Order: sequence, then C-alpha cells, then structure tokens
Amino acid sequence: MDAREKLTEMVGMGIADVFVITGKPISYKKCNQLYASEGEMLLPSDTEDFVKQIYQMADDRPMNLLIETGDDDFSFAIKGVSRFRVNTYRQRGTLAAVIRIVSFDMPDPADLGVLPEILDLADLKRGLVLMTGPAGSGKTTTLATIINRINVTRNNHIITLENPIEFLHRHDKSLVSQREVSIDTGSYATALRAALRQSPDVILIGELRDAETISIALTAAETGHLVFSTLHTLGATNTVDRLVDSFPAQQQTQVRMQLSMVLQSVVSQQLISSMSGSTIPAFEIMHCNNAIRNLIREGRTHQITTVINSSASEGMVGMDASLLKLYQEGQIAANTMLTHALAPEALAKQANL
Repeated sequence: MDAREKLTEMVGMGIADVFVITGKPISYKKCNQLYASEGEMLLPSDTEDFVKQIYQMADDRPMNLLIETGDDDFSFAIKGVSRFRVNTYRQRGTLAAVIRIVSFDMPDPADLGVLPEILDLADLKRGLVLMTGPAGSGKTTTLATIINRINVTRNNHIITLENPIEFLHRHDKSLVSQREVSIDTGSYATALRAALRQSPDVILIGELRDAETISIALTAAETGHLVFSTLHTLGATNTVDRLVDSFPAQQQTQVRMQLSMVLQSVVSQQLISSMSGSTIPAFEIMHCNNAIRNLIREGRTHQITTVINSSASEGMVGMDASLLKLYQEGQIAANTMLTHALAPEALAKQANL
C-alpha cells in the first residue's frame, strides 16, 4: 500500500485522524465518529511497511526510538497536501500508527467556533494562560489561533516548545522561534530554561507534563513573560488542583501562592457532536479575579465553579452553561449535553429534562 497516496486520499475526505493497526482495514475518525475504510484487513507486514514509509517521508527519520522504547512522536509534511502529526507504537508485537492531519493554513477562528473573548487572551502582556481539555478536543488548534493573533498584531519574540510541531507560524509582525522536543532540544524543561535567555515576550509550552516544567513556567510568568500551555484536565478547578498536586506536600503552599499571582485565565474545551453531524466546541472560561486568586491561595478550589457561574459580566462562562446554550439553540441533543456536563443532574433540572 502506498502511504503517500492513502494519506492524500484521507486529506481529501476531510479526515481528522488515521489509524493504521493490524487486524482492521485502515480506519479513520471524522466528526468524532470512527469508521473503517474499504479494503482488506491489515496484516503485520502491511502495518510495518506503512510505518516505514511514514518514517521515510519524515526525512528518513531513524526508527531507533520506536524500536527501543515502543513509542515515537514526530511530524512531517507532504508538499501541497498537508502536515501530519504522528504517534507510532507497538501493540501485540506489531507496529501501529495514529496520524493526525494538520492543515498547512492557519485555521480561521470563526470556522472553529473559537469565541472572541478567547482570542482576546492574545492581548495579555504577562502571566500564565492554560488551555485544557481531553485529548483530541482541539486545545492545540485553539492555541495556534491565539499565537497567530499575537504574531500578526504585536512586535514580539514568540518561542514555541512543542512535541511535535503541528502548526507552522511564519514570521509576521513578530519573530517566531519554533523548537521541537527531541529534535531541537532534549526536553521541555531544558528548552524552557534556555528560552528565558532568548529574550522572549511570549512562550508556548506544548504541555505541562511534570513539576519541573510547571515550576519553570511559573517562574517565567512571574518574571514578566506571557506563557501559554495545555493540560489534559477538564475544568478550572481540576486544572488548579492538578498543578498543585504535581508538587510534594511541603511545596504546595508556595505553589498555590505563585499560581494565585501569575495565573490569568483557564479555558477548558470539549468537542461535541452536533445535530448536523459536525463537531462544535463547548468552552469553560475562567479569568482570575480577586475572588478566584484568594480561593487558589487558600486551597478552596472547590468554590471556583461557583465564582465562574456568577461572573458572566466579567467574561466568564461555565462549561455546563455553554452546553445548555448549545442545547437551547438546537445545536446538540439533550443526551449529548448531559454526557459532556460536569454536573449532569443539576443541568438536567435546569434544562427541564
């Protein structure tokens, strides 16, 4: 099977993810639904050949990491077709790959359903902004639109630290340095330390994975930089708790204090299947006002949701309020709304279900 030809075909179909796994034909995900393409079941030799072709298209990337550890992350492009983010891995002794299709062009926020108040985060000058949500919820894409807004409106030096790089940002009003972990640098923490010596104005960290990276990110935000990053959490309360819990107990009071001073906003995102068969985002938006900063500092994070729900005038939106609005507008079904709700019983009563 010709991998280049198959991927080109998938791009033309508007596919989000491609799955190359032994025991099924090549499968794909479109609008949050998984489908199997027509064709014969893939044998171990078929998946191995497909994976090898991917590595060849990625400038003959060595397969050492995949062979030695069982996993590898990287990206590549097919000229005139698209970019691709790849995770290769071993399963049941065979090679497999999941391939995310990433457009060459910067996505239009309006087409994605990104709210104007989220794009306005590009106007911040310092502090920490977190984009959170489950894997595949569009966090990276939403962040790319914010970084692009900064790029075309401000004279800044933007440094992105990613694993792998998905969207390519061309220099506009800003200078953009994009570094890929394992190719351009050894780790997020190493690259982030170095970034502080590279005169950045804005730093994008692909993911806050460990206490060391979180600590350096907090320091960068404290010293006057604007820092963006992601976490696989849903909701501002869970996000703050995850950050604090990443540290030993004896450090958590200090971390809460730092976080209360530098955290600017937390945006949580879910992609929801709509009535029309497409996917649309639902957002929770938390901006750190004095009340929320006090709750973080005092460890009363369970009360953050209450503040969000009562602060619509400050641009805040609760996740369940966002879902209810989509339901009332007829964009999503009732069961879909409740499936994605943070408090489904309370939301069902509010929706008179």
